[in-house]
Amino acid sequence: MSGSKTSAPTKVLVVANRTASTPGLLEELARRSKAQPTDFVLLIPDVRERNAADWTRETAVALLSRAARKPVGSVLGGPDLLEAVRHAIRAGDFDEIIVSTHTSKWRRRGLHRIERLGLPVTAVNPTRTSIRDSSDGLGVTLAPSVCCSTRVSRRLPS
Repeated sequence: MSGSKTSAPTKVLVVANRTASTPGLLEELARRSKAQPTDFVLLIPDVRERNAADWTRETAVALLSRAARKPVGSVLGGPDLLEAVRHAIRAGDFDEIIVSTHTSKWRRRGLHRIERLGLPVTAVNPTRTSIRDSSDGLGVTLAPSVCCSTRVSRRLPS
């Protein structure tokens, strides 16, 4: 019998909408996947209609799965950002959250509220356009990151 234990992968909720297929987020998932076993689930919030997220979901899941070198799950959230994240956390037993955004609305209203949910939060602010908008689509090569990541580790008291 071996004395080493196999640890469970870290479970990360990735909160993104239009930034779900940006190089900065793809690079963050690739980096984390190389560093340790990690399972990712993409939450696409602010979806009032299922069809409104189809382009992001289909393209982003394929790109994120490629970056993570394993399948990435996905869920659609409703119009309330915090409630969508809360619901996903309750349903998924996550260890941490990555929030990818470049809009000031999310930074002002959403990020600080998500930080209060008690899980470590990493904010990825992409500075380049979406892979979806490039001509080569899934033929992307992950380049060194030029995004700005901020790690916020706040846990609620037990």
